[in-house]
Amino acid sequence: MRAQFVFQEIWIGLRRNLTMTIALVVVVAISLSLLGTGLLFIKQVDSTRTYWQGKVEVSIYLCTSESVSVQCKQNGASTAAQRQQIQQTLSSNSAVASVTYESQAQAYQRFKQEFSNSPSFVSTVQQGDIPDSFQVKLKNPQADYGSVAASVTSKPGVDSVIDDRSILDKFYKLLDGARNAVVIIALVLLIAATLLVANTIRLSAFNRRRETGIMRLVGASNFYIQLPFLLEGVIAGLIGWAIAAGLLIAVKALWLDNLQQYFTFNVGLSAGDLIEVVVLAMCVGVVLCGATSFLTLRRYLRI
Repeated sequence: MRAQFVFQEIWIGLRRNLTMTIALVVVVAISLSLLGTGLLFIKQVDSTRTYWQGKVEVSIYLCTSESVSVQCKQNGASTAAQRQQIQQTLSSNSAVASVTYESQAQAYQRFKQEFSNSPSFVSTVQQGDIPDSFQVKLKNPQADYGSVAASVTSKPGVDSVIDDRSILDKFYKLLDGARNAVVIIALVLLIAATLLVANTIRLSAFNRRRETGIMRLVGASNFYIQLPFLLEGVIAGLIGWAIAAGLLIAVKALWLDNLQQYFTFNVGLSAGDLIEVVVLAMCVGVVLCGATSFLTLRRYLRI
């Protein structure tokens, strides 16, 4: 009988304040979906960083017949003797952890494999368009890049020396900026959702002040009086979370997964990552709505 009364009161409260309840559900859904998107971004960036840890930090590209730099035009394509000299210089450098030579044929095969999702792009590149190179790992990239680059930059056969980290840092800054913007917007909307929950519960309690007054007179406990209002907020939060969960699944399937075709590495998010974010969003939604309802009722139902 008590359970039936509680559910009846919840239904009455949600129906009486239908407009505000819908607004609350929408705000909670949008804020949780944006928060979840920001968390997915964080996981994507962290996965990408982890993937590139231990990868090549310096690429030394050699002169080919197609090179346009002044040094390569003067000296022509790199010779076997020049490549051997460059490798000896790098191998004898105490700052270098490892050196790997990649021929034009190997570079072209890797290029075709990494861009296999874009055959039209691959068809525009020929094997001779990609230079051979030395892929170098440094013991201390931050401190040793300058000295290692200086030791080979002016050597015959060297076209250019590229610090791969500088390119990735720009990419990471772009992703971090987008992630931070999404999280900030989500936090603002969560604050708005908190205020909306408080107003919805306060209005619901005001509309039913006569019923709550009668319940006090017959000796009902504070918890029993507050329970329907608490569950109203929690149910609205759960409905908003359910919508947000669907939006997060769509974000991963239609956006983040499709972005992988534009990159040369496969570090897509797993189903476990998505489930973790969805569960965390549910906890945030329930705690947000439940705690706000509880604090609002403690203040209002004291009267």
